[in-house]
Amino acid sequence: MSSSALSNSGPTAPAAPSVHRSGLTWWKALVAGAVGAAVVNLIVLGAAKLAGASLIVVNGSEEHPITVGGVIGSSVVPLVVGTGAALLLALWKPVFLRIAQFVGGGLALLSVAGPLSSGADGGTVAALSLMHVTLGVAVVATLELHRRRR
Repeated sequence: MSSSALSNSGPTAPAAPSVHRSGLTWWKALVAGAVGAAVVNLIVLGAAKLAGASLIVVNGSEEHPITVGGVIGSSVVPLVVGTGAALLLALWKPVFLRIAQFVGGGLALLSVAGPLSSGADGGTVAALSLMHVTLGVAVVATLELHRRRR
């Protein structure tokens, strides 16, 4: 027998492709969702003002005007608290991301009942209802942005 070095004359297996995840980190997803929800809801508020909606909700005998600050707060705070809790729970069990998408989107859609029963003018009811739906979409999209990273 001769001792010769083995040459690698056969085909080589291609290197495994690197895994590219398209999702965002938890904090980037939260910021994107909060900013997106606030911006869209401010656009809805501006369109409602231009359309002549009163943007006043009467609760009992008190009138509550819908303001820019109120829209920003009502868009950002629930999204950050709800999705933040879901993201924390997902550290324990990743299935909470999917559950939170259904729960958060569903609760936002159920909250449309508030504006529908407010007794405000049609433009105000339409604007508020659209803002609630926007928040639901933002919750689902925010959690999906992060879920794709896992």
